[in-house]
Amino acid sequence: MVQPSTRSASDAYIRVPKSRRRLEWFSVLNTFFLILVSLICVLPLVHIIAVSFSSSTAAAAGHVKLWPVDFTLASYAYTASREAFWQSMLVSLERIAIGTPLNLVLTILVAFPLSKESTTFRLRMVYAWIFFMTMLFHGGLIPWYSTLKQYNLLDTVWALVLPGAVPVFSVVLLLNFFREVPKELEEAAVMDGASYWTTLWKIYVPISKPALATLALFSMVEHWNSWFDGLLLMGDPSHYPLQSYIQTIVIQQNLASMSRDEALNMALISDRTLKASQIFLGSLPIILAYPFLQKYFVKGIVLGSVKG
Repeated sequence: MVQPSTRSASDAYIRVPKSRRRLEWFSVLNTFFLILVSLICVLPLVHIIAVSFSSSTAAAAGHVKLWPVDFTLASYAYTASREAFWQSMLVSLERIAIGTPLNLVLTILVAFPLSKESTTFRLRMVYAWIFFMTMLFHGGLIPWYSTLKQYNLLDTVWALVLPGAVPVFSVVLLLNFFREVPKELEEAAVMDGASYWTTLWKIYVPISKPALATLALFSMVEHWNSWFDGLLLMGDPSHYPLQSYIQTIVIQQNLASMSRDEALNMALISDRTLKASQIFLGSLPIILAYPFLQKYFVKGIVLGSVKG
């Protein structure tokens, strides 16, 4: 009878602890790397908040790091005292309230037929290439502006919403997500007499909540951060969205048009503190909305990925 080798058993005993130690070291390094990346993302925002709550002297001297120096609310008081700021906030909220649902509905209606096979939808590739070409080529700024002017959309909220009503990138992501839905569900619904419309809204949409929540977050951020179209398409400054208003107030401050109280407030703040307060207020709604969509975002972040 052959006895098992004691050397091989001892080698195996040594290899297992080494592999575990390597896994532990990898976990430590990975955790350290993720903490470092998180700090890189969070610290600039913390610095902006600290500057916004600091005095103009401390901010101009560069003494503010991650904590306010000479704490003051002068920058926020000046921003909140301007009626134009709250008017632009309402315009941005209106844009999101109209644009985000419109983006989602049109994305669903476009992605669903494009997710079918060519045997089911014969012109699928034709329409797919038509939409895809819009991601590569643009008609140009002047034709874009002329088209909106011809349809009398200038200086209205629809000029901010309709040009990007069908986000093609979101369509590509969602149609790939629809392809991952088991075909047996649709076949069972068709055998029960369900139409394509019923199948879409009763089966595909409820299953796709993580993907739709992710696309909704993308759409909200896109609408909220857009400022260039507001400057071009809005003739009346009272119709500016928030980011367009912040762009004009930071770049084109008109001291001559300020009242006496506003001038006194400006003496307590600087360009840096004013910018910091408006940047923070401009990003605050998205920061508050993200936690409610995070549970869906974690699942939906891999939508459209290629799986083996």
